[in-house]
Amino acid sequence: MPSAASPETPATAVPPQSAAEQLMGAARDTTGQQATPPDSSTIQRFSAEVSEATRLLMRGEWDLLWQRVYAVTIDFFVGFVPRLVQALIVLELLCLVYRGVQIVLFRLLDRSQRVDAGLQSVLLKVYRFVASVLIAVLVLDQIFDSVTGLVAGLSIAGIAIGFAARDSLENFISGVIIMMDKPFRMGDNVEVDGQFGTVEDITLRSTRMRTLNNEVIVMPNTQMINQKLLNHTMKDMLRVEIFFGIAYKERPQEAREVVLKEAEGDDRWHPDYEPSVIVTEMGDSSVNMRLRLFLKNPKQEVPVRWEYTEKVREALREADIEIPFPHLQLFVDETKAFEGAPWMPASGRRTTSGGGPPKQLDDGSPAEGRQTADD
Repeated sequence: MPSAASPETPATAVPPQSAAEQLMGAARDTTGQQATPPDSSTIQRFSAEVSEATRLLMRGEWDLLWQRVYAVTIDFFVGFVPRLVQALIVLELLCLVYRGVQIVLFRLLDRSQRVDAGLQSVLLKVYRFVASVLIAVLVLDQIFDSVTGLVAGLSIAGIAIGFAARDSLENFISGVIIMMDKPFRMGDNVEVDGQFGTVEDITLRSTRMRTLNNEVIVMPNTQMINQKLLNHTMKDMLRVEIFFGIAYKERPQEAREVVLKEAEGDDRWHPDYEPSVIVTEMGDSSVNMRLRLFLKNPKQEVPVRWEYTEKVREALREADIEIPFPHLQLFVDETKAFEGAPWMPASGRRTTSGGGPPKQLDDGSPAEGRQTADD
């Protein structure tokens, strides 16, 4: 019987390939890998091309390597350069918008009565940072197919940096609290951690103060809110106290009249409060008193304190009122260890010698039991 003929599979027609397709097919046959999908990102395609070129270089296939480099170069100029030009145009437009918004924001903050100079500086710095990050993301989005992975990587890196820079983050939060709570402002005279100075700048990390010696102290914001802080210029009136003391034989009322006379006619005092002198303590060697001066401009505290400290001293001196000071009076008695010293009083010496009769001293008193330097 004739054998049954096996059915033949109809042949599929293969369309002719172009030279470029034949070249890419040869490269796939050589390396055994498939080409990068056309819908992959630019970074992935570039990574695949670099890997492919490395393999061709290691295998010594120079013809395919140069062809690959040529194809990548053409693809770069055809696909990447237009995106780069588009990104530059977007960058220029965003920079123009950034400058316009910055000018408007600065004018609004400058005209506002509720925003002081320190808060204005911090808000402008925050705006610059946020705007710069946003511009960078939008520009990169024009160059690459997707920046989602880049943004996710930056987010993870930001979290790691946040843990590493915990102190800086605490100072940042403290700076925001200072701006919201306003315990002090730029130009205020404050005292913190035993340091007195004028606040010159407030940033999100630190506060800078200028001392009376023209030194600049940089205080972390965490210390500015966690330590005891005295603001000398927050209110429109400040009381300055000048301490002094008089002897117990003097009369406080007389000293009060002399000191208050020096404070008369000074236009720096607050109209609602008159200068006064009070007795505060009965000290060990003096009657302690205070001159109270009420300033209508708190920033004049330091020069007024220095000026009236000297005036009080000179006024009491001219009025012949004694200003006592602590002193020590030493009584030397029965100091046998120093008997016979040339600097001891003559009454402390004995003038007897040998076994003769006791001699008399110049004052007629017996010299028995006393020793002279001749013994």
